[in-house]
Amino acid sequence: MNEDRSSNGSAHRGWLERLSQVLMTEPKDRQQLIELLRDAQRRNLFDADALAMIEGVLQVSEMQVRDIMIPRAQMVVVNRDDRPEDILPVIIQSGHSRFPVIGDNRDEVVGILLAKDMLRYRLHEDERFDIREVMRPAVFIPESKRLNVLLKEFRASRNHIAIVVDEYGGVAGMVTIEDVLEQIVGEITDEHDVEEGAFILKRSDTEYMIKALTPIEDFNEYFGTHLDAEAFDTIGGLIAREFGHLPKRGETLQLDGMTFKVVRADNRRIHMLALELPQPPAARADAG
Repeated sequence: MNEDRSSNGSAHRGWLERLSQVLMTEPKDRQQLIELLRDAQRRNLFDADALAMIEGVLQVSEMQVRDIMIPRAQMVVVNRDDRPEDILPVIIQSGHSRFPVIGDNRDEVVGILLAKDMLRYRLHEDERFDIREVMRPAVFIPESKRLNVLLKEFRASRNHIAIVVDEYGGVAGMVTIEDVLEQIVGEITDEHDVEEGAFILKRSDTEYMIKALTPIEDFNEYFGTHLDAEAFDTIGGLIAREFGHLPKRGETLQLDGMTFKVVRADNRRIHMLALELPQPPAARADAG
């Protein structure tokens, strides 16, 4: 066992030594540093996933909150005057764990509701529920804040969500720690995501989660549709073309009678889509 630890330690030192040799020629700028790292990866000093994370870290230090925030109009919120029976469907349908609590409008964020704080109400429905008693204080940040600074603040405060305000003090959107981490490590899956190896997850007869990498031919076969498979191979590529730009999370698109909503995306590509059909696939196929 000691020999195994010694061997692992030697391998780790060897990896660092080889990487340091590659970086001995001091890069003159960030782009040259990235090229050195890519060259090191091509020489198998570390794998492609490690390179992607290193590049993500470098990218985060240059990005601002406005680059990744969820716009105000697309925030899933609850009202401070909502009844528990109105709040629960929002929590269940969205699958989120934290929700901004608003007053008269979305510019008035008065706190944050954690989904788990509704558990007591579900266990003791005879008790009076007042959202003001359970909501947490909201943290407000400027949209110009750097992502690396925000991540450090999230870690220090153990807070997972912040409300983004513009230069006039109005609510511009919101951002979570997951949004920041995904810029470094890529897509973070959760219980609402399509399992590994699958492309389509059925949630109901008319609601589906679709991986952006789903081949258009497979999509057409599954749903009985006739989307163009000539210009693009994947549904994500087709949807991005229809948008005319790289969409952000929450943006929606109507295509061939179907509603596509971007569930997860970064500044490079779409990762996950929510699909809502006007009728079940079998009925669509019969109608076609």
